Amino acid sequence: METVPVQVPDGSIVPVRLVAARGPHRRAITPDAPRAVVVIIPGLGVPGAYYELFADHLSRRGFDVAIGSIRGNGDSKPAPGPSSDYGYQELVSVDFPAMFEVVRERFPDSTPILLGHSLGGQLSVLYAARVRGRLGGLILVASGTPYYRGFGGIARSAMLLGPSAISLTANLAGVWPGDRITAGGFGRQSKVLVSDWARLARSGRFEPAGADIDYEERLARLTLPVLSITIAGDELAPRGSADHLLAKLPRARVSRWRQPERLGHNGWIVDPASTVDRIERWIRDR
Repeated sequence: METVPVQVPDGSIVPVRLVAARGPHRRAITPDAPRAVVVIIPGLGVPGAYYELFADHLSRRGFDVAIGSIRGNGDSKPAPGPSSDYGYQELVSVDFPAMFEVVRERFPDSTPILLGHSLGGQLSVLYAARVRGRLGGLILVASGTPYYRGFGGIARSAMLLGPSAISLTANLAGVWPGDRITAGGFGRQSKVLVSDWARLARSGRFEPAGADIDYEERLARLTLPVLSITIAGDELAPRGSADHLLAKLPRARVSRWRQPERLGHNGWIVDPASTVDRIERWIRDR
């Protein structure tokens, strides 16, 4: 595995991990059969290193793999502080293009397929809306929106009130202090990023601070293939949450798969065999 540190304009370092296809399943790249490079975008507060086993399984199926980073998370430096003013807009318009430049240099003949986990899936669809035809597809794993109507029971009330309280706390403190919270804190985060997430939870619309395009309109025009994977036992991205995200892609060629094993929101990353099987079939057949 090779790790390339990418520096973005505010001085932050966003690492990209690169894993070349190998093993008996490796296919030669030809004009009629380009190899896929799966670009993984982590969930909020999940270090890129946590996906290395998953990436290894994909590479053994004949796919090049890159693991990106969310600024300020994992081994991205520095950690978010009161001066951090980046949110969804900066991540998809600045960080993603910088990471994809590294991917293109390392795997110039491979077709990129973007795999987003949790909030990484939200960012992935926004990036797809910006670049449109330059992706081979989207894979959304344990990913939906936090819009409260996508949840049932007591979780609906929690998602109606909780994100606003989190956003208020982040703005008062200058940063979301998730590193001080042991359960579900999602790590220390930029107040702008948290505010974008909370706005999505309230309104159900992608309207990030500083947006330079109408993301909702662009998403409605996307026609690329999409695989949505929901996981049994996942309370953070239930089917209703995933369905709300997919509803923003009415023209996309959507496939859905429910992982029957109760692996929860993150367990599929360290127990990847059946999920990788499904992803491999979808990439070959899309």
